Amino acid sequence: MRTVVSRRDALKLSAAGLTSGWLPALAARAANDPARKRACVVLWMAGGPSQTDTFDPKPDHANGGPFKAVGTAADGVRIGEYLPRVAAQMKHLAVVRSMATKEGDHGRATLHLRTGNLPQGGIDFPVFGSLVSNERARPDDDLPGYVSVSPRGFGTAALSAGFLGSRHSPLVVGGTGGDVFTAETGGELRVEYLGLPPGVGESRADARRALLAEAEADFLASRPGAATDSHKSACRRAGRLMKESAARAFDLSEEKGALRDTYGRNRFGQGCLLARRLVERGVPFVEVTLGGWDTHDNNFAQVKNLCGTLDPAWSALMSDLKDRGLLETTVVVWMGEFGRTPGINPRNGRDHYPSAWSVVLGGGGIAGGRAVGRTSRDGMKVEERPVGVPDLLATVCRAIGIDPTKQNMSNVNRPIRVVDPAGEPVTEVLA
Repeated sequence: MRTVVSRRDALKLSAAGLTSGWLPALAARAANDPARKRACVVLWMAGGPSQTDTFDPKPDHANGGPFKAVGTAADGVRIGEYLPRVAAQMKHLAVVRSMATKEGDHGRATLHLRTGNLPQGGIDFPVFGSLVSNERARPDDDLPGYVSVSPRGFGTAALSAGFLGSRHSPLVVGGTGGDVFTAETGGELRVEYLGLPPGVGESRADARRALLAEAEADFLASRPGAATDSHKSACRRAGRLMKESAARAFDLSEEKGALRDTYGRNRFGQGCLLARRLVERGVPFVEVTLGGWDTHDNNFAQVKNLCGTLDPAWSALMSDLKDRGLLETTVVVWMGEFGRTPGINPRNGRDHYPSAWSVVLGGGGIAGGRAVGRTSRDGMKVEERPVGVPDLLATVCRAIGIDPTKQNMSNVNRPIRVVDPAGEPVTEVLA
């Protein structure tokens, strides 16, 4: 069930915010707290990106298409020509070229990659971001443990905290076209306004508490029967988020214009910048979506255009994290729900292909500068080191310091591991 905080409620909640001393204190706490030391940023390529035109080029085969393969900062690792800035970051990145999965439907494959599971036995599986939030977030944090930036094409289950409960639902954030990102629906919470309303300054502590209590009372009174633990939790969560100090995390106008230009003045580029700001403030899991990769038609023009957005944003994120001392503790993952056919269809496109495709990992806990696994000369099959979804998620868990064998009690009173028991970390990419 979704709880909606109206603009009227949000303004009251905003006025209840604390503003002094929050940012330095949170930054210091995040830097020195082992439980929040590591974070994960997922760059989700909705639609399924073509591995042949990005990270597993086949220039000596007809399936390779018109794109060239270029050298990178990693010896012997070549990638598609339209990712030159990412190529310069390859010493921090590891390509897994041997993903081998079975789901070729967008919905089922998306759910599989995001939860590590397919529907079974009535179990309400949480997505991976919620699992990380469950391990790393704390109840008194103003910012959520899981933020999803501009998700597109996801069903409800692909953004669900499942049996972990609404506290670990993602805060879903979309760009407004201005400097402040506004939150949209995120599991049990919708926030329509971030920051203090015009003309409202700081209140005394007792006034702030009174305003927050009044807003919660108004909310519950206006919705008979809503006084459940879930709804109360959502309202309190909204109250924390409405603090001006928390809202400032989403205000990109605080960043220098030149840096914003480097990321790219588009939804994905600014979303990657937002991801850095959130990680810097202790958010353990952020994902940023770039859609448009379902390139059944006119694949090469579309991939070139998408890379023009992806390349500067991703490379800027890596450099920015490194410059701020955050890359050593932040895992960056690039992936979609599957790859695309090595063969080119009559519409000059590539179709769904889960049998042999690529993901990329980098940053903290990852041994960069290498490619793991190999596909055949025509790209049609995995010839070396096949990797499944549980293997991938177990690898990310190890990189961010989470035990993939840990169990959580599910909604059917059955213990479920963080990662399916079949999952074995890809040790070749772990530092």
